[in-house]
Amino acid sequence: MVGSVRFIQSECKSALTRVQGMPFQWSLNPYRGCMHGCPYCYARDYFRRMDRDPGAGFDRVIEVKTNFAAVLEHELRRPHDGSVALGTATDPYQPCEGGYRITRRTLEALARRPMPLSIITKGTMIVRDLDLLTAIARRVELRIWSSITTVDATLARELEPKAPPPAKRLEAIRRMRAAGLRSGVLLAPVIPGITDSEPAMRAVAEAAHAAGAVAFGSRPLKLDPGTKDVFYTFVAAQFPELLPRYRDRYGDGTTLDATYLRAVEARIERATAGLRFRDEPQRFSQPAQLQLAM
Repeated sequence: MVGSVRFIQSECKSALTRVQGMPFQWSLNPYRGCMHGCPYCYARDYFRRMDRDPGAGFDRVIEVKTNFAAVLEHELRRPHDGSVALGTATDPYQPCEGGYRITRRTLEALARRPMPLSIITKGTMIVRDLDLLTAIARRVELRIWSSITTVDATLARELEPKAPPPAKRLEAIRRMRAAGLRSGVLLAPVIPGITDSEPAMRAVAEAAHAAGAVAFGSRPLKLDPGTKDVFYTFVAAQFPELLPRYRDRYGDGTTLDATYLRAVEARIERATAGLRFRDEPQRFSQPAQLQLAM
């Protein structure tokens, strides 16, 4: 127990999870739940599907898969087609990684038997593992995505209360780029009425460019059943004037209409105009078919 967070140690049967409908074929999630406390997190819906609390249970009861790296090492003894993504349903660099070091041991296994790898994180602890990341990048394709929703520090504290401030994430990108790693920024999610203005997106894009990011991607807010109530509770407390609009526009669905999505795409195009990122823009769909390894 650390503060209000409780940690449960468990053993997993598998580490690699087959994924469908995504730009990678496998996923790795060394933890269940996430200490960052982002109310919009799509992974809350995985908890609902598992009959777990997608609210405080997701933020404050963290399952630690103690044998994760050892299981992965065994699984990697036979070849696996395609690429793998680390951190699709939990942040592999949330604060508890500092003590448990399961993500680091996972990277050690991948350094010995590498697969093309992508990492998605809000964490800055990733710079601790520059030695392993550079070793992996010398042998296979490695892409690192730092999730940044806003560069407004005050707003970030509301949206992502336990995550590192955006400025520190940008500094981590600078350090990764200095090490020669392929590090980009994922503007995700784009939150209607809160982070979806063109100036707000331009500010993130400019900060990403200044940090040396090689790519800039985005994903719109998707409200699955396990996420919607948590997010609406947050909106009611912090942005009450927006709640009726959310209820009206999302209704019983999980996404906004195509007209809005096209408008956001156009704003992002304008927000990134004149900024040269080495890699092509990325648009990420929601991993609806992603399943958690049991």
